[in-house]
Amino acid sequence: MFGDLFEEDYSSVSNNQYGKGKKLKTKALEPPAPREFTNLSGIRNQGGTCYLNSLLQTLHFTPEFREALFSLGPEELGSLEDKDKPDAKVRVIPLQLQRLFAQLLLLDQEAASTEDLTDSFGWTSNEEMRQHDVQELNRILFSALETSLVGTSGHDLINRLYHGTVVNQIVCKECKNTSEKQEDFLDLTVAVKNVSGLEDALWNMYVEEEVFDCDNLYYCETCDKLVKATKSAKLRKLPPFLTVSLLRFNFDFVKCERYKETSPYTFPLRINLKPFCEQSELDDLEYIYDLFSVIIHKGGCYGGHYHVYIKDIDHLGNWQFQEEKSKPDVNLKDLKNEEEIDDPLMILKAILLQEKNNLIPVDQLGQKLMKKIGVSWNKKYRKHHGPLRKFLQLHSQMFLLSSDESTVTLLKSPPLQAGPASRRPDQHVFQTPTAEAPGFHDTASCPHWFDINDSKVQPIEEKDIEQQFQGKESAYMLFYRKSQLQRPPEAQANPRYKVPCHLLNEMDAANVKLQINRAEDSNVELHLHLGPRYRFFNGALHPVGSQTESVWDLTFDKRKTLGDLRQSVFQLLEFWEGDMILSVAKLVPAGLHVYQTLDGDELTLSDNAIADGEDIFVWNGMEVGGVQIQTGVDCEPLLLNVLHVKTGSGGEKGGQLVDSAHVFPSNAEVASVFAALAIPGDVIFIDRAEAAGEERWSAVPREDMKRTFRELGLRNGSSILIRDSNDDDSLLPKQGRWISRTNEINWLQVKNLCQSEAEQKEVKITATVNTVVFDIRTKAIKELKLMEELVENSCLRPVDRNGKLLCPVPDSYTLKAAELKLGSSLGLCLGKAPTPSQLFLFFAVGSDIQPGTEMEILVEETVSVSDCLKLMLEKSGLPGETWHLRKMDWCYEAGEPLCAEDATLKELMICSGDTLLLVEGKLPPPGFLKVPIWWYQLWEPSGQWKSHQNGSSYTPSRGEGWGAASTQGAPGKMPVEVSLLYVGDIEISEDATLVDLKSQAMALPPFSDFVVPSPAFLRAWTVESKRPGRLLRTNQQQLKDYKLGRRTEVCLEPLQKEENLGPQDVLLRTQMRIPAERAYAPALDVVWDTARGWTACSLRQRVASFYSLPVEKIEIAKYFPEKFEWLPISSWNQQVTKRKKKKKQDNLQGPPYYLKDGDTIGVKNLLADDDEDFSTIRDDTGKEKQKQLALGRKRSQEALRVHSSSAEGPARSRGPEASLSIHVGSFQ
Repeated sequence: MFGDLFEEDYSSVSNNQYGKGKKLKTKALEPPAPREFTNLSGIRNQGGTCYLNSLLQTLHFTPEFREALFSLGPEELGSLEDKDKPDAKVRVIPLQLQRLFAQLLLLDQEAASTEDLTDSFGWTSNEEMRQHDVQELNRILFSALETSLVGTSGHDLINRLYHGTVVNQIVCKECKNTSEKQEDFLDLTVAVKNVSGLEDALWNMYVEEEVFDCDNLYYCETCDKLVKATKSAKLRKLPPFLTVSLLRFNFDFVKCERYKETSPYTFPLRINLKPFCEQSELDDLEYIYDLFSVIIHKGGCYGGHYHVYIKDIDHLGNWQFQEEKSKPDVNLKDLKNEEEIDDPLMILKAILLQEKNNLIPVDQLGQKLMKKIGVSWNKKYRKHHGPLRKFLQLHSQMFLLSSDESTVTLLKSPPLQAGPASRRPDQHVFQTPTAEAPGFHDTASCPHWFDINDSKVQPIEEKDIEQQFQGKESAYMLFYRKSQLQRPPEAQANPRYKVPCHLLNEMDAANVKLQINRAEDSNVELHLHLGPRYRFFNGALHPVGSQTESVWDLTFDKRKTLGDLRQSVFQLLEFWEGDMILSVAKLVPAGLHVYQTLDGDELTLSDNAIADGEDIFVWNGMEVGGVQIQTGVDCEPLLLNVLHVKTGSGGEKGGQLVDSAHVFPSNAEVASVFAALAIPGDVIFIDRAEAAGEERWSAVPREDMKRTFRELGLRNGSSILIRDSNDDDSLLPKQGRWISRTNEINWLQVKNLCQSEAEQKEVKITATVNTVVFDIRTKAIKELKLMEELVENSCLRPVDRNGKLLCPVPDSYTLKAAELKLGSSLGLCLGKAPTPSQLFLFFAVGSDIQPGTEMEILVEETVSVSDCLKLMLEKSGLPGETWHLRKMDWCYEAGEPLCAEDATLKELMICSGDTLLLVEGKLPPPGFLKVPIWWYQLWEPSGQWKSHQNGSSYTPSRGEGWGAASTQGAPGKMPVEVSLLYVGDIEISEDATLVDLKSQAMALPPFSDFVVPSPAFLRAWTVESKRPGRLLRTNQQQLKDYKLGRRTEVCLEPLQKEENLGPQDVLLRTQMRIPAERAYAPALDVVWDTARGWTACSLRQRVASFYSLPVEKIEIAKYFPEKFEWLPISSWNQQVTKRKKKKKQDNLQGPPYYLKDGDTIGVKNLLADDDEDFSTIRDDTGKEKQKQLALGRKRSQEALRVHSSSAEGPARSRGPEASLSIHVGSFQ
């Protein structure tokens, strides 16, 4: 009935890469991760085998069962090496169980695999993905074991340990005759509905009597008539191990649906079964049973997950809680009260004292902190103490950060009282465990309970079992053992006890192999693409600034979880605000495209199939730069070559074809090309060059115009031709650029570019993919009838579709190694191909590269950047020394400069075929920044500068000629504009402080016309999109700490008084609304201390205090100038998360406000103004302009907008009911 009732809940399991949605087996880590601090091994889930894992762990932690199985040697069970021999009788199931138990005991791995065991069951991959009832599995597995052990000394193993009997009796009230029926049981099935607990259920089953009377009489054979009688049941024989199955799942015949009983149901840790037994003359201890395992089901009747609470009878594991692990080393007992534990200084100091040389990488410091206290730095301390790195910087008297901020050292100061320098439990070097487990003597008197959830093992306290009495996550099977069963002292903390010698040897050898494999590098290199540093245009994502600022490289252990990766990225990106989503991305010819969002923070990077060199896009999961981003393989951007007939200024058509590249979503309709490009035509031809046996160009039928680019087989680099149906078909052959394809292409076309006077210009050379380039070159010279001397002084260069010559191909390469396709064109050119130690480079002058202007040069890969620059300057004929080199990036734009002038091209990973750009301007020395400086103030139409602090004005004496970049949408009665006036550039060391930058900027000539008493009267901002961005607040902080980058610009704002903002202070521009005028007074600065949280209530109190108004008589709103909108900030605003369905305190840093330094806050005095509107007339005008712009964009791009269906796909159908079975051979 319940065949597929317990289907695995995959809600927390991510789909495989690129969103195909196919669920795969969890792959084992190579090599697997070592055991965690508990020193116990979990079992990997194969997709739906959590029910199997929970039962296997229970059997493994039943020492009597485990040792009885180990007592059966190869002479009785056979050998796994012989299992495939036709005549061998190998009892595979018990052998695989022995091997699994040995791995769980001795092998140093976080989780064991059950694939070999389930293979011995005869299960397919579908069976491993389908979850069944663990109660059903318990009976079937025992039955399979009994069948497998027939004819061995273990034939009665199950019967001896688990079989009990129940006797049912009916007693006649007249003749007192008793009718008995005895039944065997492996487990007792007890009711849950309308029962308070286990003892209540047993009382109903084995103490209460059922009376047959009235209309329900019993037929007595002795009396030969219907009589009154009583029916009862008693436990006649109790097994050493009692298994109890709880009937949590029932069927509602009224609603005709299944349901799970989640009402409270208690069960004792120790139970006396004497009241329920037939014979009660034995010693009371014979009836006492102790609970040692609770299998728990989490979920509903149509899906869920199993895990198990287990009592470690032999104390094999390390039963220490993570908070307690540091006690032997650091004596956290010294942190006597909660206030001291909440002090991050004490906690961080305690962690560093445990490290060798008191030094640790900063990202590991955050992870160890989370292990110590159970929560991350961001959740516990960031609100009051800021980011972790900033906290370490502010406490420089105690912590020393390295120059690149990657590691932190504890300075010598009075340390916490530390214990002896013993090895921590989580730092032990694994050896096959011997006589003692860590921490055993400390906690010997306490029951050692663990929560084993597939691969994860965590210690729990005995009182935690009470949490499983009720709810959707509640006990489903209970396992008790006789309290009289005592374990020998030599079994305590000794996992090698009773393990056969051949398994001991196998596990020891496997541990040695694991240690060798782990010595190899297990890290992966990840490329983090930062969403705020990207913009979406031309169909794909592109970096806004340099590659260095947009893409950060991170080396990470693939054995760590996605949650660990997310935490590390949070710590790296201290500027990040709001939600953080990690998605798999890929660089395609059009740009960067996002495919699949990574979820399942408990999964490792290996489980998520994260490969070395993976591109990870870090964003908010919705938009980039205000543009909604479509993700997935379906909408992957395609870079297509579009050809059309060139038209003159009068609309007349010429005879020349124009070729241009355009990007389209692969799920866009082909007909969208006409509207998107506004090219006249009604026929589309597709280049079928890759399809054998077809014409090169074929027209798209009109009925196929609604099909997508992908459906028509178009790929990156495909060509399409747009033309009128009336155009002459002879146009194509006239171009001389397309070549007819034969059915089988086995040639290359070589063009003579050496001697223009030669009779023959090109020739076809027969070749295969394994033909060597040298052979093709010599054949071409011979067939072109050129001079034989060219063999020593010529090379072959590929010709791209635009006729550009690419990098020469080395003679020793095959066509396959050179990635040359058959049928392509090569140019035979003068000059030798580069040797393996040489680089063939293109270079151009300036950052605006025009096609065909590149020059070529051949240099040694060991040449330095400065020498390469001299060679290029000499070849291009450019004078002077004020030049530097930049590498052209994948966007065909000038990338980061090559700053290390003494580094070789090889060290900088410059390859043949790369393009370098000669850019005018000398680079600052290493460790220096060249920073453009801007002057920032509010500018009124009256021609006066306005001060934020007190509204005072003055008129500048110069600057009228400077360019001003006005800020769009600043509110006010008279529009106040933010102007950035360029002052000049300064060259400054990265080790200099912010006050040094201000002082050096004040020395620039334009500053002589402004009266600035000292650097303390200047406020510094970064410049982002020609507007003030991030506030640089600490004067004594070094510039390198701000991570400004080489393209950062800084604007300086004059102040009327000195300012010293703390790390928790937020600077806001406030404007009081003028009643009845839909306008605002000039802006005034308000400094808000957020030490007590970024709450709306705190902000309202600060603003009310600043304007001397009652807090209940003001309303405030944040202004979004890019949208011309005001968003009211209410103190009672609460946000409800969809996932947890509980309220959380509002945080103005997060959505929807994203409050930061420099934001504008509108203030309304309710005593004088009761209008609910915050907007101004200027906002209305701005919104109308935006609406018109949006309509224009919509019309021009209408054909490219492919709307994905908002309807969800069909719900996952439940699989057909299937019974569980284990296939066992015949051993009769």
